[in-house]
Amino acid sequence: MYNGKETPVMHACGHDAHVAILMGVAEMLSGMKKELKGTVKFIFQPAEEGSPVGEEGGAELMIKEGVLENPKVDVIFGLHMDAQNEVGKISYRPGGFMAAVGSVKITVNGKPSHGAAPWSSVDPIVVSAQIINSLQTIVSRNVAITQNPAVVTIGSIHGGNRDNIISEKVEMLGTVRTFTEEDQKLVYRRIREIAEKTAEAAGATADVILPYEHYYPVTFNNEKLTAAMLPTLQKSAGKENVQLVPPITGAEDFSFFQKKVPGLYFFIGGLPKGADSKKSGPHHTPSFMLDDSAFKTGLKVMCNLVFDYMEMNKKNKIQ
Repeated sequence: MYNGKETPVMHACGHDAHVAILMGVAEMLSGMKKELKGTVKFIFQPAEEGSPVGEEGGAELMIKEGVLENPKVDVIFGLHMDAQNEVGKISYRPGGFMAAVGSVKITVNGKPSHGAAPWSSVDPIVVSAQIINSLQTIVSRNVAITQNPAVVTIGSIHGGNRDNIISEKVEMLGTVRTFTEEDQKLVYRRIREIAEKTAEAAGATADVILPYEHYYPVTFNNEKLTAAMLPTLQKSAGKENVQLVPPITGAEDFSFFQKKVPGLYFFIGGLPKGADSKKSGPHHTPSFMLDDSAFKTGLKVMCNLVFDYMEMNKKNKIQ
């Protein structure tokens, strides 16, 4: 059940693959304990996509429960499958890699009436349409998009239940993506202003909850750590297969770990060699599919990161 409706469920993002890779890494490193110059902690995390409203979960809850303590974690590495990139490839970016995300709920409250007499109403559906159109000007007219991207998307709108009745209210759900705290403050402020003032101009009201169900910070790869470990990524996949990529407007709650300790997060390809990425199933769609030969890349790079980081840290090459 989701939002009161029975909804078919398939996560379709690759987290089962991530667990399989980490299990393999744990098995390999556990058999090599004597060769390790430090302690390794393996984090198997539930609820990466966020927990239901009113509940806790994911990285944020694990941090609260002490996952980064006893023993204290000094640095953290994470990977994610990429169904649109070929097996054997690794994608990375120093600094802001993936966007901060906040979900938004906007409730437009109007005045109901019979559909034959709209002048007796304050139509929340018309007001909502105006709000949705105006929200698109935030990215096109308020954000300095040559510096950082931003996204404002309304993905769900519900109001009314009859063709000839003007409803009392409309509820909208959406997602907001930004890469800096300054842009986040700007976008959040403009969403509230547009929703509330547009509704007020029509004689309605708008209640804005932002963030609503979830909020994740920017997935920020520590620049010094990324630079130090880049040779390890290249050694693991071949220099020609390691790609510096633009910022990604997807979001990841690995970012909560990176707020506490320096971290490096990257993608490994899961698209079969020779396949057309434009025809493959994207993440979170029914046609999503991975080539599990990519697991070898994941195993190799994670083990190499552990050994190389420990060696460099012992020699004080990462400060």
